[in-house]
Amino acid sequence: MAASKGLPLRRLGLRGFDVAAIGLGCMGLTRGYGPAAPKAEAIALIRAAAERGVTLFDTAQIYGAANEEIVGEALEPFKGQVAIATKFGYELGHADGKRVLNSRPEHIRQTTEDSLRRLRVEAIDLYYQHRVDPGVPIEDVAGTVADLVKEGKVRHFGLSEAGVGTIRRAHAVLPLAAVQSEYSLWWREPEKEVLPTLEELGIGFVPFAPLGRGFLTGAIGAGATFGGDDIRSTVPRFAPEALKENLLLVGRLKAIAEGKGVTPAQIALAWLLSRRHWIVPIPGTTRIARLEENLAAAKVRLDGDDLEAIRQALEAVPIQGDRYPPELMARAGR
Repeated sequence: MAASKGLPLRRLGLRGFDVAAIGLGCMGLTRGYGPAAPKAEAIALIRAAAERGVTLFDTAQIYGAANEEIVGEALEPFKGQVAIATKFGYELGHADGKRVLNSRPEHIRQTTEDSLRRLRVEAIDLYYQHRVDPGVPIEDVAGTVADLVKEGKVRHFGLSEAGVGTIRRAHAVLPLAAVQSEYSLWWREPEKEVLPTLEELGIGFVPFAPLGRGFLTGAIGAGATFGGDDIRSTVPRFAPEALKENLLLVGRLKAIAEGKGVTPAQIALAWLLSRRHWIVPIPGTTRIARLEENLAAAKVRLDGDDLEAIRQALEAVPIQGDRYPPELMARAGR
């Protein structure tokens, strides 16, 4: 798989595969940050990304059937040139809208068939367990995915928001190509245990929300409000008092960006890319101008002075608030 338009390649996993250094998170095209984008616009955005050299596209079962269907339709002309990542692990269709974890083998198999159909592919390139299911041993989950690999329905295995114990146990059954978790200038928890473990085991890392759900772009001001269909309305970091304090970090990033003639978003993505050579962030957007801005970050080089200025900014501005409301925090890092 060759990257184009100047995007360098990075390898996910010792036995994994190569992708362009920056991917595309597709969740926000249909949910999470307000009204869904019109289908034609979403397809155009995904195809624009592929035409500009993006080769890793991220979706999930729980983002809704429409999301996988849009990704599948958009990328059908690019088969063999791109990789699609999707995720399993939830029951859908509960009348109260409740999200119920379910990684039982039979449920994984049914979810896989549904995703293959919606994505219009014969095999899922990268298949993540979306959240660890405490009711199902991770060895059973990995074993089920291993069977799907043997059957040609899955190419590579991944975990999302898993703790290091789970990562090790899963990897012992079926080598992981990647772990996906939130990681950015305003959420650095993976540096403590996850990144060293991945480096030891030779597993790639795919940060989602690498721009802090839009916060690190500098486009969100102190008086920002979010609708009920925007997940940021429930995130403590975006509560008014926390947001006011957290914006001090953005102010410092803007100064660093201006000194280099780039944008705060490009500084945030370039910093992630500088952390390890096997990190592939997946910023999401609904706008082609933002897509192009994000991809240009792959060409931004941070020197020692830049990295020191960023370090000082992070040290000077303690981030206020959790990254999730309590019920979602409880599901991460198991």
